[in-house]
Amino acid sequence: MHGEYKVPGGKLVVVDLDVVDNTIVNFRLAGDFFLEPDSALGDIDAAVNGLAADSDAVSIAAAVRAALPAQATLLGFSPESVAVAIRRSLAQASGWRDYEWQLIHTEAVAPVMQMALDEVLAIEVGEGRRSPTLRIWEWTEPAVVIGSFQSLKNEVDPVQAAKHGFTVVRRISGGGAMFMEAGSVITYSIYAPTDLVQGMTFADSYAFLDEWVLTALKSLGIDAYYQPLNDITSPKGKIGGAAQKRLGSGAVLHHVTMSYDMDGDKMVQVLRIGREKLSDKGITSAAKRVDPLRSQTGLSRDAIIDRMKATFTGLYGAVTGNITEAEYARARELVETKFGTEEWIGRVP
Repeated sequence: MHGEYKVPGGKLVVVDLDVVDNTIVNFRLAGDFFLEPDSALGDIDAAVNGLAADSDAVSIAAAVRAALPAQATLLGFSPESVAVAIRRSLAQASGWRDYEWQLIHTEAVAPVMQMALDEVLAIEVGEGRRSPTLRIWEWTEPAVVIGSFQSLKNEVDPVQAAKHGFTVVRRISGGGAMFMEAGSVITYSIYAPTDLVQGMTFADSYAFLDEWVLTALKSLGIDAYYQPLNDITSPKGKIGGAAQKRLGSGAVLHHVTMSYDMDGDKMVQVLRIGREKLSDKGITSAAKRVDPLRSQTGLSRDAIIDRMKATFTGLYGAVTGNITEAEYARARELVETKFGTEEWIGRVP
């Protein structure tokens, strides 16, 4: 069995192993990481050989750590990343390049349609009718997107939302409320088979699925990194956040919203954001604009998106795709029966 895991912000960890009578044998660790002393590589191999094949990642990482010499130095990887690579090999997880990716960047649609498209496209990928896809969103009107489990009244001021023309919609993933205006944010969704994240915890999969966008941001001069569980940030403040949903059809939906140039004053009027949460979003005063991507790059939103597209395509070989008429039709049905209904939007009052 063979498994690979690219450590977010780090190096590639590669493992090869066999399983005999539910026991790991012939284990070998490799990769482009750094390890001192040199003999520690053999220590890691010896620690893994003989472990039960159904050992969880915590147990595997603990065995690796216990076998390391006291002064061992690991650069670009960790015992936990070795455990992830092993679990991925045992689960026969796939890699990015095992798929023919599509990249979609189509015309703007209404916020409620965005919610429906996310569900439709994820189902289509899970059921094998669509290849794995990256979709970049465009907005027709301002919106507040609340998480699947958030209380509507606790998150949104309805009077201020109406005053500023904001539609309120609810997505199928968890997480917090997102403040969206055309031109102020960059939002994308990844629809992938769950095999891509086999052997990973939810926390590991968040950073794994966004590694490509960190690469794109770093190429623009932003010192971007992942802050668990689901934040993309930099030394100058938070850039964006991710949310995720695993579907029974065999797909993972992973979407991210990053701030390009948001009106912080308007945001705190529309969202019921407490002082602590306001600080977490990197806003020191209500009047300050939230503009990490614009201020840190000096580039237009379109230029940043172009770099993101080029990075994803260069790494994973994506081709330009489109949403089909059948997918649009199914999304319109979901708007009528689910996402546009008061029952769904107010499912948690």
